[in-house]
Amino acid sequence: MNQVNELAKALIRRRSITPEDAGCQALIAERLEALGFRCEALRFGEVDNLWAVRGEKSPLFCFAGHTDVVPTGPEDSWTHPPFEAVESDGWLWGRGAADMKGGLAAMICAVEDFLSQHPDPGLRLAFLITSDEEGPAQEGTKKVMETLKDRGVRIDYCVVGEPSSRERVGDVVRHGRRGSLSGQVTVSGIQGHVAYPQNADNPIPRLAAALSELSQRQWDEGDADFPPTSFQISNFNAGTGANNVIPATAEAWFNFRYSPRQTPEGLQQMVNEVLERHAPRHECFWRDSGRPFITRGGPLVEAVRDAVRDQAGLEPEFSTSGGTSDGRFIAPTGTQLVELGPTNATIHAVDERIRVDELDQLAGIYRDILERMAS
Repeated sequence: MNQVNELAKALIRRRSITPEDAGCQALIAERLEALGFRCEALRFGEVDNLWAVRGEKSPLFCFAGHTDVVPTGPEDSWTHPPFEAVESDGWLWGRGAADMKGGLAAMICAVEDFLSQHPDPGLRLAFLITSDEEGPAQEGTKKVMETLKDRGVRIDYCVVGEPSSRERVGDVVRHGRRGSLSGQVTVSGIQGHVAYPQNADNPIPRLAAALSELSQRQWDEGDADFPPTSFQISNFNAGTGANNVIPATAEAWFNFRYSPRQTPEGLQQMVNEVLERHAPRHECFWRDSGRPFITRGGPLVEAVRDAVRDQAGLEPEFSTSGGTSDGRFIAPTGTQLVELGPTNATIHAVDERIRVDELDQLAGIYRDILERMAS
């Protein structure tokens, strides 16, 4: 399927740094309209979204992904310019090659090939594509799902093309994700001279004691599908820049990646209890980025497992590891959902790239999934 490689190149050459789409969705819509899809551009704020659907039969099978990419970093550090989509030594180089313009190209070409043989499949097909996955993710898939809910549209099955694979295409498939809860806490004290601590109240040891207790706590043991809940500190800020001043405030940012054994409300309550004991004068702001979700078994999981076996000769590992994805906005509606895409060793890095043969193999897996779901 050389057309997969050519479409991936065309997408990579569009400089779509989040939340910019840079014409990627127009190119995709043109390809899909030629197949009979009804394409609808949904723009919310600065974010472009594409909802494309073909057919009337149930169930509704959706491919989901994003056209936005992260910034390149210093472009002179790249072996090949990040938006030139250079093919060299069996690799396709460029920002978005793996995350996730290569996956998008494989999806589209797989559907083209599938429909050429099955013009009237027993599925309603859809694409949900956003330019806000790498950014705040508030005006993209989240808003599209709210719009679909208002219309009474429900996605039955969804394959998200995020780069899930570790060493070979299909070796890892994500069938769920942990929840993500972030907090930002500011502890107040009283500024003063370090030589006269009796006249001050140092917030640093108060906050440090609370964070130490939280870091050492075992929150749960996870379960068969989810690792234990993790608490990690990402930022700590305090001080005036002088070595003889006790500061007035200390601030920390932290994040939970949590299993279904926890709830964001319960985690917030436990953190506040610890802070109250160590640092009563505090303010905490929270961001609930996504709840845990999982697809345990069902027709889609079986189709994906069998397709990977046949097309890649692998027994896929089904995992809930990794960060967040837009699957967190789709799965809670009752959708059976998996994430299956290219290898992820170079995503977000300088010299992001993908093996050219990965694209053909991924397109073959996607087509095989469609064949099984339509049968």
